[in-house]
Amino acid sequence: MAVVEGAEYSCIAVVPPGLELAAAAELTALDCTAVKTLHRAVRFRTNQTGFYRVHLQARLPFRFLRELSHFPCRNREQLHSGVQAAADWHYWLPPSRSFRVEATGSMPGLSHSHYSALAVKNALVDWQREHWGERSSIELDNPDLVLHLHLGGADASLYLDGSGESLHRRGYRPAMGLAPLKENLAAGLIALTGWDGSLPLVDPLCGSGTLLIEAAAMALGRAPGLELAQAGRFALQRWPDFEALLWRDELAVATALGRSKLIDGSPMAPIFGFDNNAAVVEQAKQNAAAAGVSPWLQFELADFRDFQPPQQAGLIVCNPPYGVRLGNEENLEQLFFDLGQMLKQRCSGWQLWLLSGDPASTAAMRLKARRRIPISNGGIDCRWLNYEIR
Repeated sequence: MAVVEGAEYSCIAVVPPGLELAAAAELTALDCTAVKTLHRAVRFRTNQTGFYRVHLQARLPFRFLRELSHFPCRNREQLHSGVQAAADWHYWLPPSRSFRVEATGSMPGLSHSHYSALAVKNALVDWQREHWGERSSIELDNPDLVLHLHLGGADASLYLDGSGESLHRRGYRPAMGLAPLKENLAAGLIALTGWDGSLPLVDPLCGSGTLLIEAAAMALGRAPGLELAQAGRFALQRWPDFEALLWRDELAVATALGRSKLIDGSPMAPIFGFDNNAAVVEQAKQNAAAAGVSPWLQFELADFRDFQPPQQAGLIVCNPPYGVRLGNEENLEQLFFDLGQMLKQRCSGWQLWLLSGDPASTAAMRLKARRRIPISNGGIDCRWLNYEIR
């Protein structure tokens, strides 16, 4: 099965809920066509070069899916036959190659994603045994091929997952507890602010620094997929139609995007992060170094109540910590009240963007939001709130 040069694919970008429009804008800027927002996803078309490009350069999606087949599906029998006819399995899945199946959506008789995935696996294994007398192994971690089934209405779509693992893992941050803000969500939140590096950026409760690191990487053109690519961790790098020379060219383009100044040649404005936990501040510094942006970020051990803003007004971004990080001596509403007092007293002319999952606590700031953007953070219904500090 040779690659048809220039042929376009129908693709899906899986994105954090609330970032569909921002992700659509990002994909359009990367030359994707027929871009359409869905719930938690964006549909688009691109060719092989573009598919490589979005994996290396797009900041917001969790993963990219390339459609193999779309077929009518009203029962298990149609699913079984549809999967077997969906592709040239001699080419895509010989018995020597391992695979994994994921599934979303539902239909009568297949309402549970686990059993839908199992039905796809059985259809492929049956086909292999019929044609080769042997079958592939199922590999949950790092298989040769990751397949994704989506059921909706009376149709099914079967996709190849080009990412293999979630693209929010940039490679600069170690595994962390307490459900930290994912890197792609942080990048999307920064994109929604419109910050371009020309104004000071501050996070007074910076935690491990994800918001500021993603902001700096975006302003300096640092492609988010470089480390995964160099480690060979993209699933598409193991596909039989993988074009190594084309991939190398796109990798070189993505690498060359990185700068030490803003796109107009001016220096980036100061970026400051503060936290009152020494271990957390040290982790933020290590993350920034691993991401290659530490020269542009300043992390300090300090309480936000002592924050003295730079002379030039700018942007404050904030994902307040969970209550467990506050300790027993403080409560969440007191923290928000103190934050509001500090902002009103010292940050006139600044803008604040704050991620809130607790309206009652946020109200304690005594500030009125001018924008409220619904966002899901790890399954928690949140709002990305924008305030003008006067």
